[in-house]
Amino acid sequence: MIETVKNAWKIPELRKKLTFVLFAIVIYRLGYSIYVPFVDTASLASQFSAMTGGNLLGYFNVLSGGGFATASIFALSIYPYINSSIIIQLLQVAIPALERLAKEGGEEGKKKIQRITRFTTLAIAIVMSLGYYISLKSMGVLTRSDTWSAIVIITAMVAGSMFIVWLGDRITEKGVGNGISVILLVGIVSQGFKALVSVINMPWWAMIVTVLLCLGIIAFIVYITEAERRIPVQYAKRVVGRKQYGGQSTHLPMKVNMSGVMPVIFASTICGVPATIVGFTNPAEGTFWWKFVNEWFAQGSAAFIIVYVLLIFAFAYFYATIQFNPIEVANNMKKNGGFIPGFRPGKPTSDFIAKVLSKITMMGAIFLAIIAGLPQLLSNVPSLGGLSIGGTTTLIMVSVSLETVRAIEGEMMMRHYKGFLE
Repeated sequence: MIETVKNAWKIPELRKKLTFVLFAIVIYRLGYSIYVPFVDTASLASQFSAMTGGNLLGYFNVLSGGGFATASIFALSIYPYINSSIIIQLLQVAIPALERLAKEGGEEGKKKIQRITRFTTLAIAIVMSLGYYISLKSMGVLTRSDTWSAIVIITAMVAGSMFIVWLGDRITEKGVGNGISVILLVGIVSQGFKALVSVINMPWWAMIVTVLLCLGIIAFIVYITEAERRIPVQYAKRVVGRKQYGGQSTHLPMKVNMSGVMPVIFASTICGVPATIVGFTNPAEGTFWWKFVNEWFAQGSAAFIIVYVLLIFAFAYFYATIQFNPIEVANNMKKNGGFIPGFRPGKPTSDFIAKVLSKITMMGAIFLAIIAGLPQLLSNVPSLGGLSIGGTTTLIMVSVSLETVRAIEGEMMMRHYKGFLE
């Protein structure tokens, strides 16, 4: 990875793109030092650290790069955009018009989908900003709580979130890689210093175990992320005039972790809701709701881990079904004269592909459950209690890093061929 970046830096055009990405990252991080007005940030930070022990707010804070706990104008980060993208993808399955627009609309259809996603992002940002303002008011950290202060805080939050989305688009357009993914990666890495401090404060043997576990998890993620099942595909020979077409052998690649990090994000969000509600409502100690969250459904408990893993499996199958349609793949293969050896075109082929999809989705779900569930199990070991590497954040960091390196290698390959042709 380092060698790839060094080689890319030697190419003037790529150096210009990488410089633009670095400049955008600096702008992004500088925005976190700008706080919304009418908020006592010191009081908010102290209350936030006391109530976010593994709940949804702590999860938001990691994805936002720490801005959620300081009332930064970038507090919402790109979370509204992530939610918007997920919603639009799900709606494409439920609404035929959106599905046709995405698959048959071409470049213009993609632009319309992007426009719909942007408007949905704006609506979600407004709702989240309103909820954040109500939370600030309930915590008593506002220096002013009239209508004007509400308008200013909500407007600043929405503007900050939409600016980050715009900045991500500029990185995609003028830089290297997916801008939204790069911003998400930077926000998570910026919180890595706290994890490093907690590891340094561990006993020496616990520090060694933690480092080895981290390296093992990263290697495991890289291996599974790159792994794929290749189904052999043969294309029939066709003779047109004196020329022969087809007859070549290829393969249909199917990623083992086809659903990516989305199942873990969904499961983490749902499992963090009870603790978040308790943090806001502050029920009396000993009540049913307090016992449910703090005793029966606390992070690291057997009930929490079981529900967490089951949700990961459910969302892994759900998202894989949305991403990959065996019937559509089989029909496209049949139209182009392709077939899988040993299976007739049409339904037998789609049934076989569906069977393979089910098997690799199971392996991908097991992989996600291990990566996300391991920190939960380790949280029960007192000496390793400071291990704060979550499955979601680690998976995002590794996946985005691999994606960015592949984008840089693609740019270098394109420059190489361009120079050869000239």
